Amino acid sequence: MDIDKIPPHLLSLENPVLEFNRQIIDATHDLVCAYKPNLAFYEAMGKGGFTVLQETLKLIPKSILTIGDGKRGDIGNTAERYAKSLFDDFGFDSVTVNPYMGFDSVEPFLANREKGAFILALTSNAGSKDFQRLKVGIKPLYEKIVLAAKKWNSNQNVGLVVGATHPNELLRVRKIVPDMPILIPGIGKQSGNLNSSIRCGCDKHGQLAVINASRSIIYASSGKDFAEAARIEAKKMVEKMRMTIEQLNN
Repeated sequence: MDIDKIPPHLLSLENPVLEFNRQIIDATHDLVCAYKPNLAFYEAMGKGGFTVLQETLKLIPKSILTIGDGKRGDIGNTAERYAKSLFDDFGFDSVTVNPYMGFDSVEPFLANREKGAFILALTSNAGSKDFQRLKVGIKPLYEKIVLAAKKWNSNQNVGLVVGATHPNELLRVRKIVPDMPILIPGIGKQSGNLNSSIRCGCDKHGQLAVINASRSIIYASSGKDFAEAARIEAKKMVEKMRMTIEQLNN
């Protein structure tokens, strides 16, 4: 959610962001498996942003996974506070975590078997090439992260983040971790390919991939029909996904 992109007709309301979120959730909740609020946009709103985020999470049906997209990663005692905030205070089901500082920065997010962490492996942005592809010995860094995450998955609550903009690497990751969930951002505005993401990122049953499309759906229209337009775009994507999975299974 970016307040600068909210339809103008909502700006006169007392809480335009919450109303925008409410209408998006109402229009799409039967089509999605997860919602992934980006924490930065709520933090940028100041203390009121935290209230909006908490109220937004209350609007999401309990059957739908919530992912707190904060990409947290700090030393152990700080990571414990981040985990408490996101899991206990906000009530997220899972979070995105940056593993750069090693296992002790990730461990607090894995302690609760009922909560999960998606660990950044190979992100969808252009700058991912700066470090994530660097060779460490004979393997690229992202592959080292995947192998570490696989080792850390003793509670079966670890997933990975691999961008849709890297289909070949996504296929490689899926071969290394055939039974772990993969969050796949980069569909839509970042031009990741949906079909290749499903073919490369799903497991052999066509599952365990969380395809992430945000801006292309929630900002499909800036008019009063924004929620309806979001539903149309989400439904188009779901149909494309179903067709691709059916092709894989035949």
